[in-house]
Amino acid sequence: MSILIFLIVFGIFIETTMLLIRKHDFFSSGRRKIFVDTSVLIDGRILSVAKTGFIDGELVILRSVLRELQLLADGKDSEKRTRARAGLEIVSELERVVNINTEIVDDGEGRKKVDEELLRYAKANKGSILTIDYNLIKVAEAEKIEALNLNDLALAVRTEFLPGEKMTIKITEKGSNRGQGVGHLPDGTMVVVDKASNRIGREVNVEFERFHETSAGKIVFAKIRKHP
Repeated sequence: MSILIFLIVFGIFIETTMLLIRKHDFFSSGRRKIFVDTSVLIDGRILSVAKTGFIDGELVILRSVLRELQLLADGKDSEKRTRARAGLEIVSELERVVNINTEIVDDGEGRKKVDEELLRYAKANKGSILTIDYNLIKVAEAEKIEALNLNDLALAVRTEFLPGEKMTIKITEKGSNRGQGVGHLPDGTMVVVDKASNRIGREVNVEFERFHETSAGKIVFAKIRKHP
């Protein structure tokens, strides 16, 4: 019996040692570490960017980020639940992208808030944070940590739309003002459509009227075409 216990303990020791070596090698590889925020995984565009090979560094996903995604995926909000589940799928897809190395790192789940862990790891490893969370970007700037805003990248390479152009979009929810409906362009850009609050779940043909751009993202204001 003592020999069996010894073998089990020895096996656990070897496995733990290998995990520590792997973690040490990853953080000592010399390449820039890019710590991925929950908001980027929910957004989804990171997968397309990673496949292009333009990301200069290694993607790091903390366990606390995965836990936050799981909590959203199990939540009561149907839209957040759907997007969080898609975010978990994107994590699996990122691990299979050959153009970039993606590593999931155990950061001791539950000790700190997710944003605090991202900032701590990025600072300790002289890495960057990849996010579209405006508040997190501002905190990172104050902490002298590089923040990569996926919205800024989208704005830089986007296809220009002009007022008067037409497109068919699906209305997914009500807007903040009365009568407004909200949909999204293929790149994730929010489209606020006037007098579309009663068309949730339906596709409508719209005409772009004006655009509002900030570092937090772009918003398109549109109206329903009467005679598409």
